[in-house]
Amino acid sequence: MGFNIVLSSPSGAGKTTITKKLSQKYPNIKISISHTTRKPRPNEIDGVDYHFVNKDKFEKLIKDNNFYEHAKIFDNYYGTSKESVNKLHKENYDVVFDIDWQGTKKLSEYKELNLIRIFILPPDKSELKKRLINRNQDNEEIVKKRLKQYENDVQHWFDYDYVVINNDLESCFSQIEKIINSYKKNKMSFI
Repeated sequence: MGFNIVLSSPSGAGKTTITKKLSQKYPNIKISISHTTRKPRPNEIDGVDYHFVNKDKFEKLIKDNNFYEHAKIFDNYYGTSKESVNKLHKENYDVVFDIDWQGTKKLSEYKELNLIRIFILPPDKSELKKRLINRNQDNEEIVKKRLKQYENDVQHWFDYDYVVINNDLESCFSQIEKIINSYKKNKMSFI
C-alpha cells in the first residue's frame, strides 16, 4: 500500500493549493476526491474537484458504509470514498487528502492507511481574513463563519504529526515536501 498524506487547515490557510501543487509536481501522488453535497463553485468540475451529489445520495453512501470518513461542515456533507482510495492504492499511487480535523480523526482509526498528518496554519487570524476575502469565493456571511470556525479548528493541531505555518506558499510547500520525503525515506529503510 502507498502512503497517505493528510493536509488539514482552517479554511483559507492554503491546503487546497498545496494539495494541487503536490499532485502536479509528483506524478505518483494523486488527490483523494471527496464527495460533497455542496454546490460547485463556478470553476469546479464534478469528478475533478469533488464528486458533487445530493443529500439523499450522500446519506445512502453513509448507510452502505462507503466512506472512510465523512463530516458535516457549514451545512454540507463531505466524505472520503473507500472505493476510490483503494483503487488508487491498487494502482500504486500515494494519496493526498485535503480534509478537515474531523476527517483526519476518523481516517486515523484505520491504521493500515499509514498516514502522514500535516496541519497547516496561517501566520495569524488577520492574515487568514485577508486571504479569505482575496480569494473571492465566499460571501461575507460565509467568511465570518469560516473565521469563527478558525478558533475551533486550531485547537486540533495536536492530532497531527507535523504543523507548518504558511507564511509564504513556496516556503510552506518546500517544508511539506521535506516532511514527506523524510517520512518515506525512514519508512522504506524499515522494510
